Amino acid sequence: MVELSKRLRAVANLVTSGGCVADIGTDHAYIPIYLMEQNLAERAIAMDINRGPLERAVEHVRESGLEDRIELRLSDGLEKLAIGEADSIVAAGMGGGLIIHILTEGRKIAAELEECILQPQSEIARVRSFLLEEGYRIVKEDMVLDEGKYYPMMRVIPATAKDVIPEIWDETQLRYGKLLLEMRHPVLKQYLEREECLKTEIRNHLK
Repeated sequence: MVELSKRLRAVANLVTSGGCVADIGTDHAYIPIYLMEQNLAERAIAMDINRGPLERAVEHVRESGLEDRIELRLSDGLEKLAIGEADSIVAAGMGGGLIIHILTEGRKIAAELEECILQPQSEIARVRSFLLEEGYRIVKEDMVLDEGKYYPMMRVIPATAKDVIPEIWDETQLRYGKLLLEMRHPVLKQYLEREECLKTEIRNHLK
């Protein structure tokens, strides 16, 4: 049974149970294997742009005995995913700019998804802004502290109509996550307290 890091387990647990999940940039295929073992998905498509990680993923899927439920594909983003083939996609552990690129290049495919589970490693405010401008609805946010690093993540639903009025978040909400702020998420609180401490130290040093 695969053991996920705290970050990847939180990402996987944002997936709505049932259906088919495409894991973009799957690396070792840990998330698809976990989803199968926990009965959180019917099947999965593990995709990666690089042959090396995909070859390791093949070995892990074979070792887990899940070859009949996890399909592996060499793919640049959503390129090798057909419209309507998956219910959910997971894009975790990559830069925010890359996530935006993947969703932009695969716009037609993304539009037919039930949900996207996203965990940008950078430019989180830019990702949130892009999603809202494109008509996505951010329906759930989470944040974990894993090995000294803070990781925000989200579940988003693609726009279902072209005339949807984009939701507007202010600068603070884009930076820290409107839903995280509303729920007074304990990990976000911890992160903000740390940031306050660091900035106070810098200010005192400058004085």
